[in-house]
Amino acid sequence: MSTRSRTAAAPEDAYTAEPFVPQGAGLEALREAAAGCRGCPLHRDATQTVFGTGDTDARVFLVGEQPGDQEDRQGRPFVGPAGRVLDRALAEAGIDPTHTYVTNAVKHFKWTQPPGGGKRRIHKAPSLREMTACGPWLAAELALVEPEIIVVLGATAGKALLGSSFRVTKQRGMLLEEEIHGRHARVVATIHPSAVLRADDREAVYQGLVSDLKVAARVLG
Repeated sequence: MSTRSRTAAAPEDAYTAEPFVPQGAGLEALREAAAGCRGCPLHRDATQTVFGTGDTDARVFLVGEQPGDQEDRQGRPFVGPAGRVLDRALAEAGIDPTHTYVTNAVKHFKWTQPPGGGKRRIHKAPSLREMTACGPWLAAELALVEPEIIVVLGATAGKALLGSSFRVTKQRGMLLEEEIHGRHARVVATIHPSAVLRADDREAVYQGLVSDLKVAARVLG
């Protein structure tokens, strides 16, 4: 018998966080449990799990793609330049950033090294399999926060919540009525704030982000 056949499969090989999500837990207990998640191989190269944070009674629930380099180091979502853009856009749209809950579809930073090596860590988009593996965490967060509206930031977050056919360019800025993790939800999609930082015409792209967020703000009344 080979060594491989004698060795039990690692939890990460199953590509699901389900065994790590405690049933009936509050957000703090979920956050503590997520720190030990081995539901997919992304935990190997990440510094830590980056769980959601914010107002547990939030009416607005924001979902990004995954932690970036700074988020991975600090352990909180949207603490880098994209987070500052997001906070400014939310405020301009009439949504208080301090009264939102912010998380990511994937809780570990997926990265690669630049060609030729070096210490810089280059963002790499998570696969559909990795997004699906992390889905139980997102479902648990949504069930506890029970927001009035979900804002998906970018294509990856949109695909994680709305399916692989989601296209942010076609569905952004519209109020969508969807079934998400077994619950009816109102959703507004927009670009990821990092797209503003990459754009040639930052102001125009930023105003597009604000315009989309205003759709969510109008739902709140």
